[in-house]
Amino acid sequence: MKNDAVHKAHDEMRQEFEQFRKQYGKILEAVQRVGDADITDDLHGLLKRLEETVEEVRTGGLLGSGAKGHREAREKWLKLQGLPG
Repeated sequence: MKNDAVHKAHDEMRQEFEQFRKQYGKILEAVQRVGDADITDDLHGLLKRLEETVEEVRTGGLLGSGAKGHREAREKWLKLQGLPG
């Protein structure tokens, strides 16, 4: 029984990680836009969009769990394993 629960928790953690990796590309794109900026660009606006993108990927925004979903899945897996979190 415990092994089934651990396996299920591990699968959930893997799924959450895969979702995060897909969303992580948005952060890289936003960083690239900041890196590509020149003297005439709105640096403040670019950095604000970068911050918003990072927060969305971290928290999941309106429609997802973001990295917090992975954190929760990881904590569940660690607990089932009897490991410190």
